[in-house]
Amino acid sequence: LSTEGQREIAKVAQILRDVASDIPDEIEWVIRVDGHTDNVPLSGEGAFANNWELSQARARSVMLQLARFGIPFERMSANGFGEFQPVDNADTAEARARNRRIELKLTER
Repeated sequence: LSTEGQREIAKVAQILRDVASDIPDEIEWVIRVDGHTDNVPLSGEGAFANNWELSQARARSVMLQLARFGIPFERMSANGFGEFQPVDNADTAEARARNRRIELKLTER
């Protein structure tokens, strides 16, 4: 994660800690960390064999950062979607950059 990304995760963790006390005990909530990539295939010779693995690693790195800021692991789920849920289908560098992302969703277990 970049320094800017770490700062943003710290903000999210603070919001989660603030909100968690307002959630009734009977609600089994989790923060779902979804990793996404662009549609450019990986060579398979680097750290990740494909975009699916890369998206999962992105989600895990954010989850680990959230844990460093006090979010319990049992309240998180890391998911990778690879290139299969783009937010922009255009064939441009800007669209590919928008598709390389993390989404956080507060949901029930």
